[in-house]
Amino acid sequence: LDVGKALLRLDEYAQSVRHWTDQSMWDFRQNPDKFENSQAKFCVLLLISVLQKEFGVHYNDRGERNCDFSNSKNPFIHGMIDDANGGTCASMPVMYVAIGRRLGYPMSLVLAKTHIFARWDDGSERFNIEGTNARFDDHPDSYYREWPHPISDAELKQGWYLKALTPAEELAVFLQNRACCLIDNGRFKEAKLAFSRSYQLAPQNPLGRQHIAYAAAGGRPAHSRRARRAPTSPSAHHFPTPTS
Repeated sequence: LDVGKALLRLDEYAQSVRHWTDQSMWDFRQNPDKFENSQAKFCVLLLISVLQKEFGVHYNDRGERNCDFSNSKNPFIHGMIDDANGGTCASMPVMYVAIGRRLGYPMSLVLAKTHIFARWDDGSERFNIEGTNARFDDHPDSYYREWPHPISDAELKQGWYLKALTPAEELAVFLQNRACCLIDNGRFKEAKLAFSRSYQLAPQNPLGRQHIAYAAAGGRPAHSRRARRAPTSPSAHHFPTPTS
């Protein structure tokens, strides 16, 4: 993984999105009702469209469905940077936010239970961004209260779900996904360290202690792969919180 090269490519992706957005703005001005009279939603639609159509960003159904963290390209964005692997719900929202922030868009990452999505909030307009499909859906918070798993009032009060993540909380989520990668490669001691650091950054994560104990026990007691993943990631529908 060449991190420097990957960062430069993200800058290039952002420049292309900016170009096509500027070139297409006339469409919004002539037909704003097509975009719910929201320039912000028009910009997000262009961002997702350019990344998917011009740069091949797409959803990796196999990696998500199998909750396969043995390959780090599934939960992290380098699997979508000049790579045919594709992403999951743990990485596609991160890609969109990474590009959006380069363009000055007020975008953040938000967690549902075992899922991650993006959000636009400029103080006057706020909407959620579900971009794992070949389109842009803006489901309300009430949708994520029930999908992919119900979030109770008590869980919501803990301050982990359905709120914009801080930079420290974003890192906590990425560390959880890293730990899942390490576990799937049999590196349990390193996974425990990653889970522990994640919990230090985000102690309000209701599954934080459970993750640490799981890694410390070397992945025991045995659970199905899907059962193990659901509590930890938001990728693919799990972002360990974030994790999938």
